[in-house]
Amino acid sequence: MSSIIGKKAPHFSAQAVINGGEIVEKFSLNQFIGKQPVVFFFYPKDFTFVCPTELFAFQEKLSEFEKRNCAVVACSTDTEQSHWGWLQMEKKAGGIKGVKYPLVADTDKTIAANFGVLFGDYEIDEHDIISATGPMIAFRGLFLIDSNGIVQHQVVNNFPLGRNVDEALRMVDALEHFEKNGEVCPANWIKGEKAIEESHESVANYLAKI
Repeated sequence: MSSIIGKKAPHFSAQAVINGGEIVEKFSLNQFIGKQPVVFFFYPKDFTFVCPTELFAFQEKLSEFEKRNCAVVACSTDTEQSHWGWLQMEKKAGGIKGVKYPLVADTDKTIAANFGVLFGDYEIDEHDIISATGPMIAFRGLFLIDSNGIVQHQVVNNFPLGRNVDEALRMVDALEHFEKNGEVCPANWIKGEKAIEESHESVANYLAKI
């Protein structure tokens, strides 16, 4: 696993389910370049336990991301048919009906591999037998990609550890503040608080007040 901070987000074109039930071909993050940032997050598997809590948490805050002109896109190594089926199931039955942002189907596992969040790899032994060294599913990776397609933030959790959606929103706010004002955002900064100019004097003044 390696960092892709400061680099172009890996390109992909894959099937996805959008608007809670429409399967589309050749979905790509390129549609957002030049228009808006994207929070692109991976989750391990459909029809599991922690994953729906995260998917619903992002849906509940989707309007907040939209207010910030930020798209939200999810991805797992399940098929588009699996995504579609899960999206048709009611929450009380273990489904995620009501989730409206796109779910990308990384069925060949190349998207997760290129983003550095695939748990496992393929090996070939002396008899040319291929085997997997892990479950070949994605860790809980999250990437904030700016409107130029550059990765500005990434965080990766192991399977049992759900993410904090408010922290993802905070990162979107921090990126927007830096891009608009040129000021860097200190630890625990939230929207509306004072940020810091990139100078030793500004940092010293900030630290003197905390």
